[in-house]
Amino acid sequence: MIPLTAFAGRTLAVFGLGASGLAVCRALKAGGAEAIAWDDTPAKVSEAAPEGFAVEDLRRIDWSGVSALVLSPGVPLTHPAPHWSVGLARNAAVEVIGDIELYCRQRRAVAPDAPFVAITGTNGKSTTTALIAHLLTSAGYSAERGGNIGTAILSLEPPRRGHAHVIECSSYQIDLAPSLDPSVGVLLNVSEDHLDRHGTLAAYAAIKERLVVGVAPGGTPIVGVDDKWGQAAADRIGRAGRAVVRVSVRRPLPDGLYVEAEQVMRAAGGTARAVAHIGGIGSLRGLHNAQNAACAVGAAFALGLDEPAIQRGLVSFPGLAHRMEQVGRKDNVLFVNDSKATNADAAARALASFTDIFWIAGGLPKTGGITSLAAFFPRIRKAYLIGEAADEFAATLEGKVPYAAAGTLDRAVAIAAADAAASGVAEPVVLLSPACASFDQYPNFEVRGAAFRELVLGLPCVTPMSGG
Repeated sequence: MIPLTAFAGRTLAVFGLGASGLAVCRALKAGGAEAIAWDDTPAKVSEAAPEGFAVEDLRRIDWSGVSALVLSPGVPLTHPAPHWSVGLARNAAVEVIGDIELYCRQRRAVAPDAPFVAITGTNGKSTTTALIAHLLTSAGYSAERGGNIGTAILSLEPPRRGHAHVIECSSYQIDLAPSLDPSVGVLLNVSEDHLDRHGTLAAYAAIKERLVVGVAPGGTPIVGVDDKWGQAAADRIGRAGRAVVRVSVRRPLPDGLYVEAEQVMRAAGGTARAVAHIGGIGSLRGLHNAQNAACAVGAAFALGLDEPAIQRGLVSFPGLAHRMEQVGRKDNVLFVNDSKATNADAAARALASFTDIFWIAGGLPKTGGITSLAAFFPRIRKAYLIGEAADEFAATLEGKVPYAAAGTLDRAVAIAAADAAASGVAEPVVLLSPACASFDQYPNFEVRGAAFRELVLGLPCVTPMSGG
């Protein structure tokens, strides 16, 4: 845990008592501050009370003595409408921040030279976060990962010189961290997502950009420039007189990192050389993972790793569950769990990585549906549609891709497995890459992915696979 000693003697209101909210309360208490905790869910309030926090409805407190409202990232700050706690705080001229902001202020107070790597992007941020942490630890460095991936940031060890924090940041978390100042900042990519919470794509992109704009003096901003938002962000940082590492998987760059023929190339002044090889690494298959790897290589260089250490780390990276996770094989049929693909852009990355695909898609649809995936339709042998999006997706696929209205995941897996086995192609792939949120049928993408894995491993004669 990180005791928030920089806030000693102050009172902070905390709304949202999930894992990150409880971690905030514990860290404030350990640092000598008082947390007044509340949540709209009575069960979560009941969980917090035994830990000795002041539990009180924030509608009934005196805000005049409150230094800040610490908002959990899942609670709306602006869209579709500010949460009622945000309105109360603003009416009392109390700042609204999140756990990442608390961390940044504590780090500046006690260990400003502690390595702090922050990663964001519409897609790939969890894999890149895990990969950077793996590169560091496999090279013998002290490092922890957390934030939007797994462990709440304030549940990590305190910041100190020689111990790196590798932190995944969602747009919600960045929005609540006005002084975010990592020593290395990574912006992978920007595409349409979370517009229900940010209003417009431009607003969403601007929030993502803040992570790399805020990199501390002497630090390293790393920006994927294969979309217009990343390109514009890198250009703005460059025009401000800051050095920026540009990354591309689509074209050579005169300066920066790019991927060519499964090699990560490092260019300076128009001269490039290979610094890492990613071909044949199952956990880094596909163009999207090439981008993740190149950005991770950039971060590793910024943190002082050499090329042999980076290569060893890339080869030994096991990958992450639910992200192009190869879960099993039955004869020549490969089963891949890409449940994390909750939008069309993420699904495109998986569809681009395989041919002869038996595609399980659907769930709670997002804006735009799957019309943007038309270029990948020739790769799809058949689609198996589930959840609320089934009718919409069927209309898009009509006359272009054969499909079955499976309805549920268990039915989709059974039909797809049988069709793939009977297809006669060399390596058929049963791919769960839903291009949808899971909330119509599952609590989250992890539960959906775990259900897929269980269904696949329950099929007769399936050999489990480990790693990514």
